[in-house]
Amino acid sequence: MRIPAKKRKKIRTQQKPLHYLSLHLSSHLEASRFTSSSRSPEPEPEAAEEMGTGGGEGNKSAALPLEALLALGLDQRTAENALVNSKVTANLAAVIAEAGISGCDKTVGNLLYTVATKYPTNALVHRPVLIDYIVSTKIKNPAQLDAALSFLTNTGPDSLDTGKFEEACGVGVVVSIEEIKSTVNEVLKHNMEAILEQRYHINVGNLCGQVRKMHPWGDAKATKDEIDKKLAEILGPKTDADNVKPVKKKKEKAAKVEEKKAAVVTAAPPSEEELNPYSIFPQPEENFKVHTEIFYSDGNIWRAHNSKEILEKHLKATGGKVMTRFPPEPNGYLHIGHAKAMFIDFGLAKERNGHCYLRFDDTNPEAEKKEYIDHIQEIVHWMGWEPYKVTYTSDYFQALYEHAVELIRKGLAYVDHQTAEEIKEYREKKMNSPWRDRPIEESLKLFEDMRRGLIAEGAATLRMKQDMQNDNKNMSDLIAYRIKFTPHPHAGDKWCIYPSYDYAHCMVDSLENITHSLCTLEFDIRRPSYYWLLVALGLYQPYVWEYSRLNISNTVMSKRKLNRLVTEKWVDGWDDPRLLTLAGLRRRGVSSTAINSFIRGIGITRSDNSLIRVDRLEYHIREELNKTASRAMVVLNPLKVVITNLEDEKVIDLDGKMWPDAPADDASSYYKVPFSRIVYIEKTDFRLKDSKDYYGLAPGKSALLRYAFPIKCTEVVYGDNPDEIIEIRAEYDPSKTTKPKGVLHWVAQPAPGVEPLKVEVRLFDKLFLSENPAELEDWLGDLNPNSKEVIKGAYAVPSLATAVLGDKFQFERLGYFAVDTDSTPENIVFNRTVTLRDSYGKAGPK
Repeated sequence: MRIPAKKRKKIRTQQKPLHYLSLHLSSHLEASRFTSSSRSPEPEPEAAEEMGTGGGEGNKSAALPLEALLALGLDQRTAENALVNSKVTANLAAVIAEAGISGCDKTVGNLLYTVATKYPTNALVHRPVLIDYIVSTKIKNPAQLDAALSFLTNTGPDSLDTGKFEEACGVGVVVSIEEIKSTVNEVLKHNMEAILEQRYHINVGNLCGQVRKMHPWGDAKATKDEIDKKLAEILGPKTDADNVKPVKKKKEKAAKVEEKKAAVVTAAPPSEEELNPYSIFPQPEENFKVHTEIFYSDGNIWRAHNSKEILEKHLKATGGKVMTRFPPEPNGYLHIGHAKAMFIDFGLAKERNGHCYLRFDDTNPEAEKKEYIDHIQEIVHWMGWEPYKVTYTSDYFQALYEHAVELIRKGLAYVDHQTAEEIKEYREKKMNSPWRDRPIEESLKLFEDMRRGLIAEGAATLRMKQDMQNDNKNMSDLIAYRIKFTPHPHAGDKWCIYPSYDYAHCMVDSLENITHSLCTLEFDIRRPSYYWLLVALGLYQPYVWEYSRLNISNTVMSKRKLNRLVTEKWVDGWDDPRLLTLAGLRRRGVSSTAINSFIRGIGITRSDNSLIRVDRLEYHIREELNKTASRAMVVLNPLKVVITNLEDEKVIDLDGKMWPDAPADDASSYYKVPFSRIVYIEKTDFRLKDSKDYYGLAPGKSALLRYAFPIKCTEVVYGDNPDEIIEIRAEYDPSKTTKPKGVLHWVAQPAPGVEPLKVEVRLFDKLFLSENPAELEDWLGDLNPNSKEVIKGAYAVPSLATAVLGDKFQFERLGYFAVDTDSTPENIVFNRTVTLRDSYGKAGPK
């Protein structure tokens, strides 16, 4: 039975194409103006329907009896399956309500079921229109419905052109039985040869499809019946052969070609995302689709998306370019997690030929310093990125303030006097603030008093009127403004009220016409409040996408923890080489190229925040330094070796390779290594007792000095302590006929009686002993006491005397090293960047 049109009047109001969210806000505003209760205002029924109540889980009208679905003509199994899925049940409840029916025939019921399960969420405002077409049988078959759904998907929430809509889905088009019969005859005539050959094995579905191409709105059942009838007339009764299922022909396998026994393993071709990690992001012109649903405690649902007019205005302002932003807070130094953010923000803009802002999120004047601002700008350039513009959230303080006033006028913000403890308590209990429903004019006056500095710090805040009963605490009337009598590093002393991150971030994204607002996964739960504010003010909505946070083993990434390490002097400043701050990595000798290679290797997906071993980062560092760092020799803990069969005054200049594959005719690829009577080797390269698996020097044993000669230990000289070896004596083999297995690095006196070049070497290890110190309550107690070792008496080859900041070397057999910022011509300091050992795995990164 259909409900009379008069009773369905309210439902039909949805034919007017209004924005769901703005309608809900309007009803919210009206309710807040005319209600004095402390309960959250509920929308009017019309607005609730416009908002698509019943389009998601949690709708209060979603409970449907099985009989209600059977009355639609649905079969028992379909009806039972529908009731199991709460979202389908909710959608069906809304569709039945909008249709105004308690029963119908099977054809209409099946079409309504399709609407409930397949209707595009970005066009919910037009759903009652489509339902009316179905109930009135203007749309009466699946082909018409498919065309209608496609048309509405492209239309979205914009005005519905009913003329084009009806044309697109064949409303009013009548295909007579005579027309179907005539077309069937033509199709069968065209396929007669195949029909006679295949008889009843002919693909009837294909024949129906050919008829449907000519009559897309024709009765599909009538078409099938006519084809079956005509085939029977042409072929006569079925024979035994017609009843036998045809055997599918198997594809013939190509003859095997005998191959070599050794199997060749070919790597799988890289995926599109591996080739281009930015391929997952949509184009700016696609930002009209619903990609976020905000569920309200009263059962309403907001479906955030841009209207056609807003999107067109945005695209006109940007020229259709991708616009991103890298928005660090200037309250500390950037770490390797920020390198990932830069790779995504700047990288996407560069790949799409767009622009990326460097925006300082400077809403907290107490924590921000010019030192941090200068560092961030410099490190962004070092990482290889060029900002389109450098902006500050404080650049928009005036616009943000004006929007706050607008929000109050709409009844969607209020001045509150609760303390921080009271706000926390009320949020936990899902209770409204006592000041939530104060008069709009009162909030306007108090907010102006806040701006003028007439209210004490902490005595008032401006809060957004969202949904205190929401399970998502980020919708619990978040603070928009607080009072701080602190001058701002960038804006000066003009303001004593400052916007919160939750209020300012989304709005500045919109004001800067950001196309892709990209952030880490912990911000996922803030999406509702992000879009709530933009919709409340009718502003353009960027596309929001969250990616996994970068967590690396044996370190901490929290700015709070990093700040404590620095301020309490557990480390030597923000650029301590043991920290994974970008300044620390650079000082250690890591290049931006290696960091970006590491970031690209781990990807930018929404996978869980798993812990990535620091060895993986070291792999990428090693890979680059192996190609770019020239070789040299340094002895960290020298042991004196006297070459007894070499004349006292003799010095032999040998050539050391700066690169493993140095061409013999390229002098620039070699450095001079003096070989004299006094040479020094590592203490660890000598032992008194030899063994089969030991390749160093021992009494009576030979070893090869790199680039020089084999030497054989002939005598050990002890000091006053019998366990202390002060030197060893050896003979060298000038003919090199001896072929020892062991090869040692070494440094010699450059001239008789002249001490080798003395340098300072700093060896760094993991800062924390545990893989995940952030999980520990006493995380400072997990600091590695041996994370830094300073060696002041190391000996180096003479060529290192000219090393300057920025130079990087492989000290043979020791690792990769870089000149430190503390280095001077009188005291050259090297930091070990990474060891030669690759514990990440010989197979390379996964």
